[in-house]
Amino acid sequence: MAADGARQWWIRPAIRLGAAALLPVVVPAVITGLIWVLPGDPASLICPPEICSGTEELARRWNLHDGPVHFFMSWLADAAGGDFGKSWRIQQGSPVTPLLLTAIPHTAALVGLSLMMLFAGALGAATRVLPARADSLLSAIGLVPTVVMSLAAAAAVSVNYGASAFGDEAVRVKILLGALALGLADSALAGAARGVRGIFESERQRRYVQMGVLRGEGVLSNAWPNAAPAIAGQMRARTLHLLSGAVVVEVVLQIEGLGDLLWSGTLSQDFGVVLAATFGFALLSGALLLAQAAVEIAVALHVRRAPSVVAT
Repeated sequence: MAADGARQWWIRPAIRLGAAALLPVVVPAVITGLIWVLPGDPASLICPPEICSGTEELARRWNLHDGPVHFFMSWLADAAGGDFGKSWRIQQGSPVTPLLLTAIPHTAALVGLSLMMLFAGALGAATRVLPARADSLLSAIGLVPTVVMSLAAAAAVSVNYGASAFGDEAVRVKILLGALALGLADSALAGAARGVRGIFESERQRRYVQMGVLRGEGVLSNAWPNAAPAIAGQMRARTLHLLSGAVVVEVVLQIEGLGDLLWSGTLSQDFGVVLAATFGFALLSGALLLAQAAVEIAVALHVRRAPSVVAT
C-alpha cells in the first residue's frame, strides 16, 4: 500500500494544477450565468428601460445580443489580452482595466503584509521562538472580528487625517492598519501559529527526526520535508481567509482594492466590474494552488532522492 501511495504522489499536485487552470475560467463563467438568470434583459442592467430606449441596439453595443456563451467567450478572449471590458454603471463606458491596475497593488500590499505576519508567527512556532504560552494571548486577540478591528482603524485614520484621509500618506496608513487588523482578527495569526506548532511538535516525536538529532542534525531540517505539504496547505487556506477578509477591510477603511471594487460593483449591479474583480480573485486563488502544488512536487522529488533512513 505504501509503495502504491509513493507511485501516486503526483495525483494531488495534478489536481491542484488543473484547478488552478480552471478557476479563472469557471468563476467568470458562473458570474456570466448569473447575469442572464437575473430578471429582465441584461442590457436593462446597464440602462433601465424607463430611462433608455433602443435596448436591442444597446445590447449589440455591449456584446449582449447573442446570449451568455457568446458574451463569455468574447469577454474571456479579450481578458486574455488584458482588456477586461467596460464598466456598466460605476464609470459607465469607461474601461475596467485602469480600475484593476489601481486596485491590485493595494490588495496585494494589504494581503502581503498580513501574510508576512502569519509566516513570522508560523516560523516562530516551528522554531519555538514563539512560546506555546503565547497561543492563548493570540487566541484572545483573535476573538475580535475583522469588521470591529477595521472600524477601529478607520476611526483612527479619520481622527488623525480628517479631510486628507484619501491622500497618499493616509492610504499607506490605512493599508498598514488594515493588514494588522486582517492578520490579528478572526484568529488568523493564532491559527497559523497553532497549526504549524502542532505539525512540527508531531514530527518531533517521529523516529526519523529523533535519529537525525542523534546524528547531530537539526530538527527542522529533518522534519521540514514531511511537514512542508501540510504547512503549504494550511498557509493556502490562511491566505484564502485573508483574501475574503480583505473585502471587509477595504470596504470599511475605503481602500481602493479588489475587495472594494467587487463590493461596489455588486451593489451597483455593475457586472463589468464584478467580472473583472472576480477574475482577479480567481487568478490569486489559482496562484496559491500552483504554489501548493510546487511545494508538494518539490518535497516528493526530495524524498525520492533522499536515503531511505531519512525519507521514512
